[in-house]
Amino acid sequence: MSGPFPPSAMRSWQYSRTVGGLEKNLILNPSAPLPTPKPDQHLVQVIAAALNPVDYKPAEIPGLIRFAISKPATPGIDFAGTIVRPANDSPLKAGQLVFGASGATPVAGGALRDFSVSGLKSTVAIPEGVDPIDAATVGVAGLTAYQSIIPHVKHGDKIFINGGSGGTGVFGIQIAKAVGCHVTTTCSTPNVDFCKEMGADEVVDYKKEKVLNVLLLKAKERRYDHVVDNVGNDEELALRCHEFMRSDGAMVIVGGEPSLKAMTQMMKRKLLPGFLGGPKGNVVGFWPDQKPQDLQQIAEWMKEGKVKAVVDTKFQFEEAPKAFEKLKTGRARGKIVVDVASETYKRGSQSKR
Repeated sequence: MSGPFPPSAMRSWQYSRTVGGLEKNLILNPSAPLPTPKPDQHLVQVIAAALNPVDYKPAEIPGLIRFAISKPATPGIDFAGTIVRPANDSPLKAGQLVFGASGATPVAGGALRDFSVSGLKSTVAIPEGVDPIDAATVGVAGLTAYQSIIPHVKHGDKIFINGGSGGTGVFGIQIAKAVGCHVTTTCSTPNVDFCKEMGADEVVDYKKEKVLNVLLLKAKERRYDHVVDNVGNDEELALRCHEFMRSDGAMVIVGGEPSLKAMTQMMKRKLLPGFLGGPKGNVVGFWPDQKPQDLQQIAEWMKEGKVKAVVDTKFQFEEAPKAFEKLKTGRARGKIVVDVASETYKRGSQSKR
């Protein structure tokens, strides 16, 4: 016999420390209290969550969890689920399938639990025909790819995406092609054919060629109109981007490690002029902006088949620590998804027919 809905308690993956790695400190609480949404937040039942580096990298910075994260914390931003109680003045209805970004903080979004909260601007409806598992992959990686590309390009532009086989890169290739760009990307040898299948016109195998040398050679024919760096570990690309990118183009740095070295490089790029060792091209940092219209556009492209989610591995809810272990290998082709309640959701949906 079923009890009241929503229940008074839920399953929730939680951590209070990250020494040795977040995945080694995750504890499954079987009776955690449900979150209380603010007036501008929805209460949602989570069907699936997708993992991103931002789910563990900031939390593992020494000292951050002590001062900046409320404990116990639950990781996970990307989610798909159903509305339990909609936010005030929201057009979304109870029971409606939605996807987007969970929580109010990018450090511990709270998607790895049965119920979570999501904001008005970060939650949109899943179109008919789009699988919730696929929709769950969009919130961070899809939005990052969209916003690091679309505002900067037009049909026919030539774009270079450094890092094409990861979560953001897979979306980036497809989104750039959806608006008519010529795409060059990088990946390792095993992923070359995969990136071509995603739509890349040219693929540079960084295991076999020095990426910068290839870009400089291609620039002799035509420089790139726009550059996105999803990797962020080659400072020489940023410092010499003016040699392979148009003067009115931009290089958007998306990837990178949250380290002192990375912070120093970022400040150098921002503050030092070219003649003092800074970049001579337009190099900019990136942080996604929660715009529901951007999420809706990606969802429409998914419905039309122009953009598809690529799920490397799907883990069961009880296997969340293993999902983080896989994410940390850096070898995922596409996204890593944690199935929170897809079977329960399917059974519930079928019983209502």
